[in-house]
Amino acid sequence: MNSLRAMLAALISVVLLLAGCADTKYVMQFDVERQAGARVWPPEGETPRYRYLGQLTGEENLVAEDGDRRGAALKLFYWLVGLAGLGEEKITLKRPQSGMTDEQGRIYVTDVSNHAVFVFDQPAGKLHVWTTAQENRRFVTPVGIAPGPAGQILVADAELGQVFRLTPDGKPAGSFGGGVLNRPTGLARDARRGRIYVADTHAHAVKVFDDDGSLLETIGKRGEDDAGLNFPTHLAFVGDQLYVSDSMNARVQIFDAQGKFIRSLGQRGLYYGNFTRPKGVTADDAGNIYVVESYYDNLLVFNQEGRFLMPIGGTGKDIGQFYLPSGVWRDAQGRIYVADMFNGRVVIFQFLGNT
Repeated sequence: MNSLRAMLAALISVVLLLAGCADTKYVMQFDVERQAGARVWPPEGETPRYRYLGQLTGEENLVAEDGDRRGAALKLFYWLVGLAGLGEEKITLKRPQSGMTDEQGRIYVTDVSNHAVFVFDQPAGKLHVWTTAQENRRFVTPVGIAPGPAGQILVADAELGQVFRLTPDGKPAGSFGGGVLNRPTGLARDARRGRIYVADTHAHAVKVFDDDGSLLETIGKRGEDDAGLNFPTHLAFVGDQLYVSDSMNARVQIFDAQGKFIRSLGQRGLYYGNFTRPKGVTADDAGNIYVVESYYDNLLVFNQEGRFLMPIGGTGKDIGQFYLPSGVWRDAQGRIYVADMFNGRVVIFQFLGNT
């Protein structure tokens, strides 16, 4: 009898504690394991250019301001009622592909295994998972993502063969490219001119749409010459230039805003600075160009003339290592994000400057 009373008292205490924690506030932390600054690149002895900031994996990045009293109370509750272990499965990234950040500091990541877009909402301290592409239709293989007009978020779903529009709170707002796109992957947008670039991988081309979703032109055709593309994947539009990861030609093709070829970056090879399977690509305000060499698990850094500067990476899951990485993007604070696909995370570096 006494043990029953004790258990009832404990249950009442847990319920009261949970009620008191209903309004628990969370903050988003990159460096949950407190290892930021543990690594810099280049290694010791040279001027550091990049510093490890942390990683995004999912729900684990949300840390309660009160020390997660509610989480502890839930675990006690489950134990008391004989359901230990229930509710412990967290929402996590599985196979992140690419991403973007917005002006409010939210970080968006596409995940093909979760068939969803993860939204790491730093200002609100929340994690959102968007799975709906349009009414009664869920994402299947979301790959590319880019900011659209009027605050929209654009998501290219390779399997569904369309680019979907989402409102800032994740509600479906239309689509385009149906019947025109074969397998859309990379996305980029020229906000000033209202042009949306879509890498149509199986068509070996980049298709250009206006903000209304009407096809304007096609850049490239299958081949190895200057105008050629061979299974293009990721895109970036930075500084009035379009960067195209020409994956099976083992190079990055650079075009101007009108689609005129400027030059190629990289070549096929087995040395640092060479490409085998280039994927994600972006550039920063200092003129550095970043290319994910997925096959050899590296992020390669070039200057604006295309000269190879340094690698970050190597195969593994430790700090500064990757396992089949995919996309790369940057934000206004000089952070570089790498979708470390088979490690199920996004790794974040801080650019420290060229001098």
